[in-house]
Amino acid sequence: MLAELGSCLLLAVVLLDSGPGAQAMEGVKCGGVLSAPSGNFSSPNFPSLYPYDTECSWLIVVAEGSSVLLTFHAFDLEYHDTCAFDFLEIYNGASGDQGNLLGRFCGQVPPPPFTSSWHVMSVVFHSDKHVASRGFSAGYQKDVCGGVLTGLSGVLSSPEYPNNYPNNVECHWLIRASGPAAVKLVFVDFQVEGSDQCTYDYVAVLGAPGPAQGHHYCGRTRPPTLVSLGHELQVVFKSDFNIGGRGFKAHYFSGECQEVFTAVRGNFSSPQYPGAYPNNIRCHWTIRLPPGYRVKVFILDLGLEEPNSLTRTCDFDHLAAFDGASEEAQLLGKWCGHHLPPPVTSSHNQLLLLLRTDRSTSGRGFSVAYIGVVPMNVTCSRTDFQILISAQALAPLERTKVYLGSRSCAAQEVGSNFRIQARFDTCGTESQRRNNTSVIVSVLYIDFSAAGHDDIHEYEVRCEPRRKEASAHLLSGLDLLGPYAATAEHLQEAPPGDEAEVPEGPGTMVTQDTSDIVFLGLCILAGVLMIIAIVVLMLL
Repeated sequence: MLAELGSCLLLAVVLLDSGPGAQAMEGVKCGGVLSAPSGNFSSPNFPSLYPYDTECSWLIVVAEGSSVLLTFHAFDLEYHDTCAFDFLEIYNGASGDQGNLLGRFCGQVPPPPFTSSWHVMSVVFHSDKHVASRGFSAGYQKDVCGGVLTGLSGVLSSPEYPNNYPNNVECHWLIRASGPAAVKLVFVDFQVEGSDQCTYDYVAVLGAPGPAQGHHYCGRTRPPTLVSLGHELQVVFKSDFNIGGRGFKAHYFSGECQEVFTAVRGNFSSPQYPGAYPNNIRCHWTIRLPPGYRVKVFILDLGLEEPNSLTRTCDFDHLAAFDGASEEAQLLGKWCGHHLPPPVTSSHNQLLLLLRTDRSTSGRGFSVAYIGVVPMNVTCSRTDFQILISAQALAPLERTKVYLGSRSCAAQEVGSNFRIQARFDTCGTESQRRNNTSVIVSVLYIDFSAAGHDDIHEYEVRCEPRRKEASAHLLSGLDLLGPYAATAEHLQEAPPGDEAEVPEGPGTMVTQDTSDIVFLGLCILAGVLMIIAIVVLMLL
């Protein structure tokens, strides 16, 4: 009691001495660990002026598997354009990791409600040596239903998931991307009471393309992947007074953590590259090219958390490529650490890259480039080349944009294909020796140039006349690929509609002409018929 009385007297002396303004307070007790299911906290002295030169840190920890909703009741801090003086920082996890920072705030406009993507959230309050205000008052609670989600990625689920959701609940989530970027929502599990018009229990998604930009879902069929029209997506979950289900779980991706690329070539990198990427994120990048293309991806730089030292597998942070538009497609590769993997190629016109990070340890991330490769069928005889390319793969290019050696050797449109038939003494072909083998070489050009911007892709077509084997290799149009530019090989196969079936695959295919075999067979057949005719004449 004497100690408490002494502390009170000392505090009274300090407050009386401070007068109308705030003074720096040595050893101000603030911050701490908040582990109750819900609670409130505020800046020192609230609602009076907070002290100068103070830093407080609160770590909110709720039951694992739960989330934290943080809301503000009052907010008044010294204002600055970049909040460089007095500020409040909110972290999706531990405050020591800048990758977890959700935002820095000051002034008199309170931060929006924040929902963590896991069971830990941190709040840091800082004041400098000049100018004080009333401070802030905030509250938190776990396992809330709804909220404003502003992280690069995260998870939302129905109450008590994966157990049955309660009756008579209504939840509203607002997913907001930074800047003009879109929001992508992917459902991974879905079981809600079904009805014809989804009038009982349902999940509604507002802000995505569709009828009145709104969709209602129920039953057991997972909704499709949805992408917002703007930078916000609203999700509403409602249950009635009876009959429930397991509910739903969905991942969201926003900002630089969710992009769709449709250009024939491009490049992108992990969030904040070459700075450290954020922890506890899940990012999707989808490359979607016109039908007929394949997608070839080159990893130019890789700096992720090292693999598991026991299993030597990428159990922690990793980058993965899928042969399609979702994680359910075939896995093409999964990488971590710093070793650069070889390029990967899709079997169709879409490829998905996924970055998954855990709650600790980060690196500089990755940088990748991609290019759309055109499936083609290149054959040769002892005297000429034949090249077939699906016109659909090159739409809307005209045939004159595809030529061998020079524009005078432009492709002809035959059915649904572009076709080039060229003798070895035309179209810029030349004889060379490679690996002590004579080969005939020319260059195939595909001109994607538009609006004054030159963009011509060059492919070396090569024939070994003696064996009648042909191949195609990408030469240029790859300046963005760095060390891979000189060695990137093109995917080659029979185009759609061609009678020859060539297996799909990521490497360069080699085709062989069979005209000599056919000719030899005809000669043998003619000889046999001649002998039969002579025998018949002799018998007569």
